[in-house]
Amino acid sequence: MRRTGLARALSKQGYCSRSRASELIRSGRVTLNGRVRRDAEAPVHLGKDHIEVDGRALTGQGKLYYILNKPRGVVTTAADEHDRKTVYDFLRPDLPWLAPVGRLDKASEGLLLFSNDSEWAAVVSAPETHLEKTYHVQVKCVGDQNLTDRITGGVTTPDGERLNAKRVRILRQGEKNTWLEIVLDEGKNRQIRRILAALGIDILRLVRVAIGPLALGELSKGASRPLTRNEKAGLNHAMRRIIPS
Repeated sequence: MRRTGLARALSKQGYCSRSRASELIRSGRVTLNGRVRRDAEAPVHLGKDHIEVDGRALTGQGKLYYILNKPRGVVTTAADEHDRKTVYDFLRPDLPWLAPVGRLDKASEGLLLFSNDSEWAAVVSAPETHLEKTYHVQVKCVGDQNLTDRITGGVTTPDGERLNAKRVRILRQGEKNTWLEIVLDEGKNRQIRRILAALGIDILRLVRVAIGPLALGELSKGASRPLTRNEKAGLNHAMRRIIPS
């Protein structure tokens, strides 16, 4: 029998985020087996214990997998203290709680996954999965073979971390800027921005266009949709791990 904390149980069942669950629990709105519990870490046996929120039984949601074309300037969070737009402004309001699978920073745009399947999401995001993520990056310089070699060759950050891209190629270029295709297979925090900053190269745009075999395609900016069965199966196959569809 799987055992987890009460706040995490609400999140895993697709009711809300863990932070929101903790607020509900502290305010006395959650009961566990008929008793009000105010401890977000109270142990729960999923599939056995009975949880209610505001007197309504918590029932597990079906597993959902969504793709969003995140616009630039939008933050990847459920709520923002500065009242900026968040990615949840672009998801259907009738959907159950879906968590972002990985992140894109405010200035970045493109493909962002959401799911209430936390185990699947953890595998997609894990560096050891080596799931390739493809970005189209506009840089403020004229690119050449030397530039692509420097990016794949990598840099060492001031704190000693080694960062590099798996593959880089030039897509097109103008007189003062270049579009690069950069492929990563690790998923370290702000990896491309940190590499290019260390090389003294300014980024004009950064767009994630694919995760593994899943491409952003023609999905319009700010639009979202569920993954098709074939798309999810393709991601699972790319991760070389058997995950139930």
